Formats: sequence, structure tokens, C-alpha cells
Amino acid sequence: MTLDLLIGNGAVVLALMTALWAASVFRKDASIVDPWWSIGFLLVTAHTAFRTGLTPGKTLLLVLVGAWALRLWLHLLSRSRGKAEDPRYAAFRRKYGADRYWWVSFFQVFLLQGVLVVLISAPLQLAAAARGPDPVSLTDLTGLALFATGFVIEAVADAQLQTFRASRDRGGPSAPGPVLDTGLWRFSRHPNYFGEAVLWWGFFLCALDQPAGWATFLAPALMTFLLVKVSGVAMLDAHLAATRPEYAEYIRRTSGFVPRPPRRLPS
Repeated sequence: MTLDLLIGNGAVVLALMTALWAASVFRKDASIVDPWWSIGFLLVTAHTAFRTGLTPGKTLLLVLVGAWALRLWLHLLSRSRGKAEDPRYAAFRRKYGADRYWWVSFFQVFLLQGVLVVLISAPLQLAAAARGPDPVSLTDLTGLALFATGFVIEAVADAQLQTFRASRDRGGPSAPGPVLDTGLWRFSRHPNYFGEAVLWWGFFLCALDQPAGWATFLAPALMTFLLVKVSGVAMLDAHLAATRPEYAEYIRRTSGFVPRPPRRLPS
């Protein structure tokens, strides 16, 4: 991995985020960034791999990153279609005022997420810059297995949540209750986030056979921290506990992140 490649990857991400910011100003909707987050990782990986030459190991990595990025992109695009701006960004828009937020959002939302893409993609960049012949290694296969586990968990959890929301919106006597506590959601309050974290540790393993690959463990560690403490578990739990009284009991009996059998509450 060279400084030239790193600068090139930063430029690719900056171009993507600037284009998204311009579209968000036109649409007055900063949440446009969310579906495209994963595409930034795919662009960085592809740019690095094609600049340094494809190999068997890089081809496997591109397939994994592409599968993850495109599934998540399509899922989030479908989920956001026809909806107003995400409440998080809408709250910031009210805080700063519409006359200021159009430029504040570039730094607070788009540039920040671009920096995170460059940082968290460290194992992807390192593995995608490997020198030939770069065959598929044992660590690549182990990473594939861990990635597949996380990918399936996340995809199934997202599908279960989408089905739950659709049934609830339709209403009627067969409509579910206010809390999804079946399927994978019986064992974790956020199985989709758990799956996301697991697949990122799989990406890390794909870089482990590269020089200093071990140092990129900070990338999946940061992703896991963000999912648990910043934009994922902590934020959603606080919001749902405040808006749905039934969620408090769900919190008491269900693991917040790592799936495990639900606790038995005293009757």
C-alpha cells in the first residue's frame, strides 16, 4: 500500500461524498448518504485492486465486498424510498437552521463519513494492494467463512425486520405487536448490527496475511464500536425505549448485541 494509492482512494471517496452532498442540498435531505455508505467501500477496494492488478486473492475480496455493498445499498434504498429525511439529520437541520445546514452538513455528515470510509477500509485497501501472485490463502478462506456468517445473519435479520414493518403498517387483526421479538430478534435486539460487525472481522482476516496486516484490526474494532456505542445499538435503544413502553421489557430479557437465549424474567 503506497501513499499514492491512499491519496487516490481519498480522492475517490471525496468525489462520491461531494456529489452526494450536492444532491442532498437540492433534495433538502442529508439522509441520502446512508444507502451510499457501503458503495464508498466498494469503490475504494475496486480502485486499489485495479490500480495494482487483479489476483485470485483480490478477486475473492472484490466479490465479498461487492456482495455486501450492493445488498446493503439496495436494502437501504428500498427502505428509504418515499420517506422524509431521517430524524437524526432533521434534528440537526432544525438545530443549525436551514440557511446554515446546507453547508454545515458537508462537514458534519458527508466529509465525516468519507473519513470513516477511508479509515475503516484499511484492511480492504491493504488486501487489495497485495503483490502477486497472491493466491487465496487459508486466512482468506477463514475470512470468507466469517464474512458469510455475518452476511447471512445481517441479511436474514433485515428481511425479518422488513416483513415485520410491512405487516405492522398494513394493520388488521393479524398485525404484529409493537416490538419484533421473533426469529433472530428473539436472541438479540440488534442481530443485523451483530452480523455487520462479524463480517467486518471477516474482512480483517483477509488482510491478515499481508505485511502489517494485523495492524488493521483497528478498522473492524472501530466499526464494532460505532455499531454498539454511537450510531447503532445505543441510539436505537434510547429512542425505542422512550417511544415504546413494551421495549423496556424486551431490553430486560434480550441481549443487546451478541445473540443468546432470552433471559427468564421473574413472574
